Amino acid sequence: MKRALLCLLMAAAFTQSCKDDDDNYSDVIVEPELITEQNSNDDKAIAKYMEEHYLNEQGAVTKIDSTKTIPQVKLADLNPTTLPSGVIVIKRQGAQPSDATGTTIGDTDILRIMHNTTTFLSTKNDKGDIIYSSSYTFRNSIDGNGVPEVDPYYFYVKKSVLEASTNTDEQKKRSYYEIEGFQEGIKHFKGFNFDDSEIHNLQGVIIVPSRAAYARDAHYTSAYRNRTFIFNFQIYKNTTRPASQE
Repeated sequence: MKRALLCLLMAAAFTQSCKDDDDNYSDVIVEPELITEQNSNDDKAIAKYMEEHYLNEQGAVTKIDSTKTIPQVKLADLNPTTLPSGVIVIKRQGAQPSDATGTTIGDTDILRIMHNTTTFLSTKNDKGDIIYSSSYTFRNSIDGNGVPEVDPYYFYVKKSVLEASTNTDEQKKRSYYEIEGFQEGIKHFKGFNFDDSEIHNLQGVIIVPSRAAYARDAHYTSAYRNRTFIFNFQIYKNTTRPASQE
């Protein structure tokens, strides 16, 4: 009974935090019946997000504040590239490794990535406009322990996880863990060769609409159904995965 009560309290606190953190929060979020409508809503919400955010001096995605006099160039004006899947890639000028030192990201590389990644739902407000709402953190190594995340499963999940004897058929699929849109977008960047102690200088943004993330497919938690992901990151290092870690 105590455990059930604790779970209810945690759920309530989580819901309240979503409300507090997002001015656009809607108490009632209705899932569109048609996937085509969901995709269209995502694209409109992403466009709004890019109009209302910029990159600060360390490359962190920040809400535009009209009271500030500092330059605030919105994401929409930073030459975003839209890939066929709908994924949007934004490279921060002057924050990329040189051609001589940058390393190409391989399909199965082990990544060390410093990032603050959030998610949101596209929804319709009282005026009928599509907005982004119910935002919360997916991963935040910057404000957390301050060291890069190592070998994230949403980029590459190990075979030992997929082949566990207790897995269901869905749990044996890479799509149950991996985010295809992140895999696609990260290949447009190159890794550095930084020690974990280096101060971060974020190199860009990858925006993954729900159709290129977990969409409505079965995944390891139902929390990311229909959610768009905003990856704001720096690749500290990428190394070839040894066979023993596949």
